[in-house]
Amino acid sequence: MNGAESDHRLPWLPNLLTGLRIFIVPVVVIFLLPDKPGQLRSFLAALCFLIASLTDYFDGYLARKYDSVSSLGKILDPMADKLLIAATLVMLVHLDRAPGWMVAVILCREISVNSLRGMATTRGVVIQAEALGKYKMIFQIIATVALLIHYPFMIFDFHVGGIYFLWIAMILGVWSGIDYFLKFFKVML
Repeated sequence: MNGAESDHRLPWLPNLLTGLRIFIVPVVVIFLLPDKPGQLRSFLAALCFLIASLTDYFDGYLARKYDSVSSLGKILDPMADKLLIAATLVMLVHLDRAPGWMVAVILCREISVNSLRGMATTRGVVIQAEALGKYKMIFQIIATVALLIHYPFMIFDFHVGGIYFLWIAMILGVWSGIDYFLKFFKVML
């Protein structure tokens, strides 16, 4: 079997990773269900969230590498991202670990950009994710992991650090959201 044949043996793997990300969402929520989850449950929720976030990178990488981008993947991947971040941030608000207004701004941006991209797609236009949106996602993941861990460790207060990174993620999110709107209207008008 040559290398070209073996490259097409894993077309299901990116969608499996996306499915894993969706499966992890309720696991993260379950770890956070008690009104005051302790350090262990908080750490396990953060670990699950981080693993799920990493699957987002690897499913896209593998889909491109093995040229196995699928229609199902195009639908499930952004949905899995939004489910993971929305469910986790809502739980963080419930636990008083994140300000509700910040989470509302972040989630409104996510829904708005997804809607714009969906409308553009119906007209055959693809609005690609830009670097600004990718930076937003990186800061959002860092913020969420820190807020999930929550408790101080040695000289680092994860809650304070998480709020700091959440501010950066929110500002980048609004900025990139405006950028998406401008690109949308430029392409659609």
